[in-house]
This record gives sequence, structure tokens and C-alpha cells, in this order.
Amino acid sequence: MEHKAGFVNIVGNPNVGKSTLMNDLVGERISIITSKAQTTRHRIMGIVNTPDYQIVFSDTPGVLQPKYKLQESMLNFSEGALVDADVLVYVTDVVEDPSKNADFLAKVAKEKIPVLLVINKIDLVKAQTELEELTRRWQQILPQAEIFPVSAKEHFNVDNLLKRIVELLPVSAPYFGKDALTDKPARFFVTEIIREKILTLYDKEIPYSVEVIVEKFEEKENSIHIMAVIYVERDSQKGIIIGHQGSKIKKVGMEARKDIEKFFDKSVFLELFVKVEPNWRNRENKLRSFGYME
Repeated sequence: MEHKAGFVNIVGNPNVGKSTLMNDLVGERISIITSKAQTTRHRIMGIVNTPDYQIVFSDTPGVLQPKYKLQESMLNFSEGALVDADVLVYVTDVVEDPSKNADFLAKVAKEKIPVLLVINKIDLVKAQTELEELTRRWQQILPQAEIFPVSAKEHFNVDNLLKRIVELLPVSAPYFGKDALTDKPARFFVTEIIREKILTLYDKEIPYSVEVIVEKFEEKENSIHIMAVIYVERDSQKGIIIGHQGSKIKKVGMEARKDIEKFFDKSVFLELFVKVEPNWRNRENKLRSFGYME
């Protein structure tokens, strides 16, 4: 049997479960998952290897109308995913209005590559007729797509989706080493874990005004020393992040450290600092230094 390999890009609107699906397909917790929209900001690759194939999955930010330069960059990541895929996985769910983001859907409808439409969260459906009606509507919008009703959270029908992806992969040598799990460096996952804790522990605008940069990542045989800076846009946000007598940032640090230790299977010493970087989401030089622009 010839070896197969290809790029499978996962796209869709915010909050439909793209990251949960990718983590389920890859079998590792690579993309951060919270109930807040716009959790994923970069394209994140997760790589699945077997002796017979290599799938390079790419989880992209949710598609949205950009309000500032950071979101423009996020939309570019998503639109770029339409260009360089061997298979496109478009994720929606049973709650979303199928006509949402018609412009992006029109681009997906023109795709020449195979499109797999995943209707996620079917565990929320009360009646089978509801799912049938939704499937009919999606067939009209994306007639060339194959439809897979799944529940990524419950791992329902995900194996069938994976099987179909493998069938559609082109014959090719692997693109990455067979032991690779992702194209991202270790410190990237540290920033994502810290950002996930901030998304979970703070309300309103705070999580979206935050960027995390790892300034020191010193790995020894059994331990890692990490120093990370949390950037915010205003002094008032810095106060909220730190909390009364440092209580909030201490909690972020404790919870992040536990997950980082689990991820690297080593003991971790984590230091967190907070700095103000006014209006960073609209400043190209800052977005470039934070890795959002080429």
C-alpha cells in the first residue's frame, strides 16, 4: 500500500467546536477550548501519523467580520486555509443559522477540493427530523460537500469522519517527521495554556485584550523554568489581571502550571508578569512581533 499524506484544514464560524473536533481527531489537546468565541487566534497544526499515512490537520480561527487589525489577521489565517488544503472540513453545529457568513460559504462552495461538512453537537438535537431538516438545508448551500453529523465532545461518528479523510488523502511521502505532533514550538503551547486560563477566569473584554509571550523557557532533564509576560492594553486591565493582592494572577499561574506540567510531563517553575502595551491589537509592529503577521 502506497503512503498517503495531506493537509486537512478545519474552518467555520466561532464556537462551533472546531478545536474540540481537532483535538479529538489528533488525540492530543493541541487547540485551546473554552466556551468563549475567538479562542483560536493562529492556525495550529496537529499531525496524525500511522505507518500508512500522515494527516496534517490545521485548526483556524473562527470566521468573523474584522473590527480591528488582529481580527483581520485571524480572517487571513482562515481564508488562507481555503487555498492550501487537500481536504477541507467545514464545521457547523445544530444551533447555528446556516446562512451566517454567506460570503465565506460562497468561497467554500467554489472549492474544487473535497469538502466534508461536519454538523457538530448532534447530542443537543431533540428529534431526528430536526437533524434531517438541517442536513437538507446544508445540502442546498454546499451541494458538493459530504455531510457528517458528529458530536466531537462525545466522540460520536468522529472515527467515520477520520476514515473518510484518510480515503481522500493523496498518495505522498510524509511532510513532517513521523514523530512530529505539531509544527508549533514548545513555548507556543505554554502561551496557549496561559491564555486559556485567562479566558476561563476573566470576563468581558479582558481575555480579548490579552496576549501572552514566553520570554524564558529553560528546559532541564526533569524540570522547566518559564517566565511569561501577559500584555494588556490599559492600566485598569493590568489591575484586573493581577487582582486583589495578586490573588487572580496567582490562580492563573497555579492552574496553568498544572496543565503545562501535564503537557510536558515535567515539573514546572512558572513566573508571570503583566505589562501594558496600549492598543496592541491595532498596531502592525506589535502584531508582527506577536506572530500574527508575516
